[in-house]
Amino acid sequence: MNSLVLAGKKIATTGLLEVYAMETEGLEYVGERLALLDNEGQSIATIEITGVEVKPFIEVTWEHAAAEGEGDASLDEWRAGHRRYFSRLGTSVEDHTPVVCLAFRLVEGPRRAGKPE
Repeated sequence: MNSLVLAGKKIATTGLLEVYAMETEGLEYVGERLALLDNEGQSIATIEITGVEVKPFIEVTWEHAAAEGEGDASLDEWRAGHRRYFSRLGTSVEDHTPVVCLAFRLVEGPRRAGKPE
């Protein structure tokens, strides 16, 4: 996924609202900057949140799904893929399941090991 962000193809993501609650984590907010981490937990870039929406899964728009940049050909394909993904994580996603739709932009990156920030 990082490669899609760094290439400018992925400018959105979707998560389950219940995960925020389980982790007692607040929602991101517009203007917030976040580190993009590699598999070792090292910061490789910075993104800035440009949009935050909480909505039922069924109300996610094609514009948002396409902005995830993962190559889905339709909203139905995106929904099926996300249902499979969340199911592998142990959560059954129904039409009414609340999700968090984040939009973002790459503001800094990529960084390489040994390069000053």
